[in-house]
Amino acid sequence: MIQYSEGTLGKDAYRTLYGGELAEDLSKHPNRKVTKWGLTSTAAGAYQILNKTWQEIAQKLGLQDFSPQSQDRAAIELIARRKALDDVMAGRFSQAISKCRKEWASLPGAGYNQTEKSSKALAQIYKAVGGTLVA
Repeated sequence: MIQYSEGTLGKDAYRTLYGGELAEDLSKHPNRKVTKWGLTSTAAGAYQILNKTWQEIAQKLGLQDFSPQSQDRAAIELIARRKALDDVMAGRFSQAISKCRKEWASLPGAGYNQTEKSSKALAQIYKAVGGTLVA
């Protein structure tokens, strides 16, 4: 669902740089500053993680590369860091989105002057990929 929201969903998700270009080397975070749509960002990968954030998370988790497995572990850590992992696991979708919105600019209510996806669209994707929601 985060990949959909961040615009990286697809076969090249883990190689996608901010703006849509693809990284060739996943041995480390690409740390490429890309300017697009009036914004400059180092966001990269399936979860569009900024280089500064990646460095913190990689050190904490002992991640040695920017592989899909490492990116997935980092995304889970970012969700946990926002105290939303229990909400995700329990199907408390709205609470999880609210807690994670400052981590991902595409989530509703993020407030970063970037395109935000609607909660309804995200809930549909979340359910389509196997997520469960509680009332």
